[in-house]
Amino acid sequence: MTAITSLGDDVFVLRWSGSQVEVYDARTFTLQRHIRIRGLGSNLSYGLAASIHYDCLYASDCSNDRIHRVDLSGSSAEKQWSVANGPAGLSVNKEHNVVVACRGAHKLQEYTTHGTLVREISLQPVGASSPWHAVQLSTGDYVVSDDTTLGAVSVVGVDGQVVCSYDQSQASNVGPMSGPRSLAVTKNDNILVADRSNNRIVSLDSSLSSAHKLVLPVDNAMQGPWGLFLDELRKRLYVGEYGGENRVLVFDNVQL
Repeated sequence: MTAITSLGDDVFVLRWSGSQVEVYDARTFTLQRHIRIRGLGSNLSYGLAASIHYDCLYASDCSNDRIHRVDLSGSSAEKQWSVANGPAGLSVNKEHNVVVACRGAHKLQEYTTHGTLVREISLQPVGASSPWHAVQLSTGDYVVSDDTTLGAVSVVGVDGQVVCSYDQSQASNVGPMSGPRSLAVTKNDNILVADRSNNRIVSLDSSLSSAHKLVLPVDNAMQGPWGLFLDELRKRLYVGEYGGENRVLVFDNVQL
């Protein structure tokens, strides 16, 4: 599994087998350095997110139920705090807070960059049995991927109530998702989903009523897309695989 995010000219990659973040140059794709995160569980690190406001990197630690924060401004200072059971995907919202999807606890938690809990949203009443990733939309609602065999994507309000859900049985050329992982949201609230078990990236509108598969040129086919990051400034999509060679795929000028 490969988690991925980007900030400025740096691309950060965290692979399943280690506790070091690889840092690549976004222009040349050459490896620049490693960031070692002390205490990060080596086998269950599912999420990465970066904050341009605080110039820091966040990593989820499912082994120890923690979030790790690394200062990128030069000091490399680290901070960590405990979260609910099973932290997976991370994102940074419009308030510059970090949002974590906690699979084991069936909830979303929002923290300040210093680890203070701001909001907790229970997803059990809406049937999200294994929330994987959540990203805040411009409306303030959250789009959430649910890692189930018959995968689901929903939009929920801050009260945890479902605003809308992707209809798995709807008549389209997309059909059901299976094991959806990371999400990415455009400035217009279009939603990209790493549909892992179907080896594809699906694009949805904000109401989840329209869907299509992105046509992406990939040698040897896409294998288990896991991590997802959209750099709209560069018009670039990064996809981290979990399968085959665990590649990081880079697509420029993606038509969304």
